[in-house]
Parts: sequence; structure tokens; C-alpha cells
Amino acid sequence: MTTRSVVDERSLGPAGPFPVGVLEGLRGGPLERQWLHYAFVSRCGDLTVIANLSALGADGADGSPHRRGIVLVHDQEGGWEASQFNARHQEVPWSSFRLPRPRGTDEDAFTVTAVAGSPTVDVRLRGTGRACTSQCAAFGDGEFLRWQAEPGVLASGVVTAHGRTRKVKLTGYHERVRGRWSWPTLGGWVFGFVNAPPDSPSSTAERAECVPPPAAVVFALVQPRSPGDATNGSLMLWREGRLWRHFPRRCLEMAVDGALDRDAVVLVPPLADLLGTPAGATVPGRLVISARMGRDHLLLDFSGRTAARIANPCERGLRPFSVHETLGPCRVEGVVSGRAVAFETRGVVEFAGGADEC
Repeated sequence: MTTRSVVDERSLGPAGPFPVGVLEGLRGGPLERQWLHYAFVSRCGDLTVIANLSALGADGADGSPHRRGIVLVHDQEGGWEASQFNARHQEVPWSSFRLPRPRGTDEDAFTVTAVAGSPTVDVRLRGTGRACTSQCAAFGDGEFLRWQAEPGVLASGVVTAHGRTRKVKLTGYHERVRGRWSWPTLGGWVFGFVNAPPDSPSSTAERAECVPPPAAVVFALVQPRSPGDATNGSLMLWREGRLWRHFPRRCLEMAVDGALDRDAVVLVPPLADLLGTPAGATVPGRLVISARMGRDHLLLDFSGRTAARIANPCERGLRPFSVHETLGPCRVEGVVSGRAVAFETRGVVEFAGGADEC
């Protein structure tokens, strides 16, 4: 007689990036949202790929969510190119936030393409590290934003932009965000990441394809309008794929200096410029974050060089809520657990805000 063991999949967590459920629309209060965010930088730093895929609260009688997707590509020769909010992607896009499975072996396809055919991202992704614990910011009257991040995601494949297709190898970042909020109450946020370049060339091609970056930093600052003490955030340091130190908000100091030239900011998606989109807030030219906890300290110094302003509609008014995807060099240095940390690389920072009059 053969005994067959049955595993209750519910004990392992949701099968997809998010729990299965019906997203509530505006009639139930603030809009419920789910986002998947992907950002990658080429190993030589000349190409950046960003994709945002979202499911927003149901707006139809059938209870189906409103799905949107946008993909952006920046290269040094052609600058920014972006799709509209109707970028095509897989029904279930790649995400490392799934049922547990071994790290470094899960390589799957990830495709996002503009309806017009360019830009297009067709790569295979591999997670090499561990995600941080899920974090939550509560604000307003029962509104909240929950996020979970994972750096060190490797990508290989092809990217098409500005009429040119090229083979790429990228290192990046993946994040899932879900919550229930309205733009005026949320206020804004600052998110960003950097992956350290390899210390030295790997001994074999196989090793180069599966090892995580020697270090990575992810930071977040959520700045709701109310209540006054609702500001939340953190800075996290990974070492070889594992979370090494988590600096909470009380251990952080942030400062901005100067402003990015408006000629270096491109408004996307393409149709936004035709709809009389109001001017957005000034994008900081430099961001410095200092973290200190006991004897551990870390400094991140980011300088913006160019930005794409994604103008998102506001559900409660006409003013858009804009996310500025900002690119530029970044320097990280400090001492954690008695070990020095120091590297320079290319970073991606999101400065988000607006919709103040919604």
C-alpha cells in the first residue's frame, strides 16, 4: 500500500506575488493597489530598464481590477524611451515573491513591450539573494502602504529601444507594493537602490551568471501628509545576497541639495505631454543619506543626472501624482560589523509627489 502525502499549499503562502482577493475601488474608500516594480542597470552602466506593473481597485460591475503597465529604457545615446500605460506583459509576470524555491536556480522569462513595439524588454531573470522582511507604513484614516524589496536580480536577454535591439546583461532590483491609499494623503516617497559591481572577474562564466553582488543597498522614505508622525522608512544593506543590516527610520538622516536641470527631465508616457500635464515638483540634484546604529554607520551619496517623470492620474482630481525615475552615480561607504563597505556604481532613485490639490 502506497501512502501519498498531501501538502496544504496554504501553509506555504500565496502562490503568486500577492494573496488572491478582490481589490476594492473608490466606492469602498481609498483605492486598493498592487504594484510590481523592476529596475535594472547594465554592467557597464550605459543602459537602464524600468518596468512598473499594477493592478488597481475594481472599477467595473464585474469586479475585475484595472491593470496597467509601463516600461522605460534609457541609454546614453538615445536618452529615454517609454511605452504608454498599456504595455503588454505576461498574465503572471516573473516575481521572486512566490512559494519557496531555491535561490540562484529560478531563471524564468520576463517580457514587457510597448504596443508600438519599442521599447521592448525580453529577458530571463534570476534571483540571487533574499528579500527583506515586509514593511508597512500606516497613515491617514486607516490607509497604508506595504512594501518588500530584493536587490541582486540578474537579467540576460535582449532590449529594444530607439529602433535598436541589443543583447544585455543587467543587474537590478525587484519590489512588490500593496496597500490602500489616496494620493493627497500619501504625500510622497523616496525609494532607491544600488548594487555594487563585482569585486573581480569571476573564474568561470557559470559563476558570473549566478552569484549575487558583493553588496547592495535599498532605502525608502514614505512621507504622508498626516498624521505628523507618520513618516516611515529604512535603509538596508545586503552582503552577498543576504540582508546584513537594517537601519530603521529613527537611525537615518536625509538631505537634498540643488536641483536637476529641467531639460534633463523627460515627461512620460508620450501622451502625457499632449494632455496639458501641469509642471511637476523640482527634482533634487543630490541626495545624501546617513545611517548610524551603535558602531555601524553607512553613507549613501547619490547625484542625479537625468530623470523620467511618470505622470500618474489622480483619482480624486486633475493634478497628476508624478514618480521621477532618476539616474546617476552613487557612492556608498561605511563600517558595518567591523567590516568596511565602500563602492561606487550607478543608482536608480524614485522621487514621488504631487497631486496636492486633489
